[in-house]
This record gives sequence, C-alpha cells and structure tokens, in this order.
Amino acid sequence: MADRSNKADVPLRSGARDEGVRVTAIEVIAIVISLIWLVGVALFFLVLPSEGDGAATVYSLRFVMTLMAIFLPIAMVWIAAMAARSAKIVRTESQRLQAAIDAMRQTYVADRQSRGTGMEPTVERKLNEIARATQTTETTLATFATSRPAAKTAVTPTPAAKGDDQPSLALGTIAEDITPPISKPDLVRALNFPDTDTDEVGFAALRRALKDRTAKQLIQASQDVLTLMSQDGIYMDDLRPDRVRPDIWRRFAYGERGKAVAALGGIRDRSSLALTSGRMREDAIFRDAAHHFLRKYDQMLVAFEAQASDEDIAALAETRTSRAFMLLGRVTGAFD
Repeated sequence: MADRSNKADVPLRSGARDEGVRVTAIEVIAIVISLIWLVGVALFFLVLPSEGDGAATVYSLRFVMTLMAIFLPIAMVWIAAMAARSAKIVRTESQRLQAAIDAMRQTYVADRQSRGTGMEPTVERKLNEIARATQTTETTLATFATSRPAAKTAVTPTPAAKGDDQPSLALGTIAEDITPPISKPDLVRALNFPDTDTDEVGFAALRRALKDRTAKQLIQASQDVLTLMSQDGIYMDDLRPDRVRPDIWRRFAYGERGKAVAALGGIRDRSSLALTSGRMREDAIFRDAAHHFLRKYDQMLVAFEAQASDEDIAALAETRTSRAFMLLGRVTGAFD
C-alpha cells in the first residue's frame, strides 16, 4: 500500500513544479497578441496628421486616451491569459485527483478480495471457529431434545413409580426449558467470546450459555453484528471505550436516557463511527441486525442488573459484546 501511494505522489509533485516554470501555449498566444497590438497602435499614432496648435486640454485628453488605448487591451489580454491558465491547472489537478481516487478504490477492492481468499483476519477467524462450535453444540442439544420424548413414551408408569419424586417432561419440552439459568460469570465470559481456538474456558462458558435461551439469542445476535462489522475492518479488540461507572449502566437499565447515560457512548474511534454510521444508512441487512442486537442486549441488561454486583457490571462492560453495544448505541442514538 505504501509503495503505491509513493508512486502516485511523485508525478503529482513533479507535475506541479513543471507547471510553475514551463511556458505554455497560453502565454505564447498572449505575447503574440500583445506584440500585434503594440505594432498596430504605433503605426496608427505615428501616421496621424498633425492637428496644429490645439489647446492644452485637447493634448492632455489625447495623452490620456493614448495611454488607455495602449495599455488597457494589453491588460485585458493578460487577465484572460491568466484565467485560462488557472482553468487549465484546475482541470489537470482534477484529473490527477480522480486518478488517485481510482487507484485507492482499486487497492481497497483488491484488499477486500485478498481477505476473502485466504488472508482471513484474526477476529473473523475466531468468529468462524465460534460458529462451528455453536453448530456442534446446537446439534447435540437437538439430539437430546428429540430423544427425551421418545424415552418418555416408551415407559409406562406403574403404581410404584407414582411415588417417585423425579419430575416428568411433557411432550415438546426442549432442553432450554429444563436448564437452570446461566451464572453471571459464565454469561460474561461467553459474551466476550473465546480469545483463541485453544481457549477451553471460553468455549466451555459459551457452550453453557448456549443452553440458556435468552443468552443464546443474544450471543447469536452479537456474533452476527461482529461478523458484519469485521467486513469493514471494525474489530472490538481495537476499540478503547471510556470506562463507565456501574451506576450509569444501572440507570440505562432502569430506562433513563439523555445526558445521564451519555457516557455509555464513549467510543472515540472516528473511523469506526464513520464506517458504522455509513453501513447503517446503506445496508438494510446490517441495520436490521444492529437493531435486533440492541434489543436483545437491552433485555439481557435489565435482567442482569437486577441481581448483579458492581463488579459483575464492570466485567460485563469490558466484553466484546458490550463494546459493540456502545458503538452501535452511539451511532443509532440509543443513549439520547
């Protein structure tokens, strides 16, 4: 990238120096017209017949008219010449600027294509690994959910079994309905996603979170927006949001908006804000995914805050999912 930009800058700078010292056809034409005018004026006034003894006023007026006749057309010619030269310089610079923009666009497209053909960013690779782990977990859960009703129908309760304290499952019951709520540390760890493909603790927390219906919906929504933003080179690990006190998160969970919770939009990366804002305006799929994610996060925060300590909320705010919430919330005006 750097080599291309340097090559593009060289002709621009050298061309600008050439324009400053080289005499163009515009100046040549102006010089020729000026000389023709001077020769014509000289012949005209040299061959004029003498008017005899005239008044001083007549001679003064003739002198002034003579000066105007000589220098005024020349001044007009040079004004036109400089205007034409300025217009030519503007056209030339516009063409060079357009060529530079085209080169940058081609470089950007080539970079995007190279990412899609093997040069996969680290975060995108992590998300793909998470997607594969999620698919494996969902397959296991689906197998468990479909096998339980079959086993239930195969067993005929007996009078002796009626006194058994074990609860029975109704037909159609799924795994999420009988799974205990996920713990707050597991939820926080899952919302941050595994750091590497060898992060066993992270994957274990993610698998436990996917058994909880509410947490699963939020994780899937977060994964969708993180993947979409990574296509524009926006990664949560690169963001350094302002630290927000837990009481401000609680105020947002209580429904407060405006200045009281404005600190939640503490994302200062202008590039990420501009790219996300442009994507929200132009990409309907990204816009729908972002609004769905914001709703799910808001619902989770309301339930999480009710039983969480300040340390739990502070840990939640440091996750990749929370950073995505802060970025999208600021772009969409969710904190206003």
